[in-house]
Amino acid sequence: MNRLNTLPRGFGSLPALEVLDLTYNNLNENSLPGNFFYLTTLRALYLSDNDFEILRPDIGKLTKLQILSLRDNDLISLPKEIGELTQLKELHIQGNRLTVLPPELGNLDLTGQKQIFKAENNPWVTPIADQFQLGVSHVFEYIRSETYKYLYGRHMQANPEPPKKNNDKSKKISRKPLTAKNK
Repeated sequence: MNRLNTLPRGFGSLPALEVLDLTYNNLNENSLPGNFFYLTTLRALYLSDNDFEILRPDIGKLTKLQILSLRDNDLISLPKEIGELTQLKELHIQGNRLTVLPPELGNLDLTGQKQIFKAENNPWVTPIADQFQLGVSHVFEYIRSETYKYLYGRHMQANPEPPKKNNDKSKKISRKPLTAKNK
């Protein structure tokens, strides 16, 4: 835990970086420099326990990613470009404010025995919540369906209000910057 609020501009120019763990910081979508998604050699990216509400579409440029951990942020949506991460073997999106999944996520194979897809503790809309009751393979089958693609499009056009932020800050209290009071 570093309590980082931003990353330096040159951060994207690390040509051989394969694993990056930025868990337990105060980062959000504005904290990442423009060249962050040039880290095309990344195989594992850990952005858990931060303050992201959105994930930039540029995530699709990280085509070598095998592990993407976004758990316990404030994500309200995932970009369709996440479906371009075809090497992904683990996706952790639990503990966010997600209600729907982009149909493009169905391009990924996260249902095998060696794959991990964690998505608990999100306020899913009823059809997705029902599929989760049946299992991950049912979720992926459903989001690949034409019915879901249609419903997803309608949902996104309606531009619904995102779920409210969880006011339970206990998980984030340890990330507060050190001040004279809490040193």
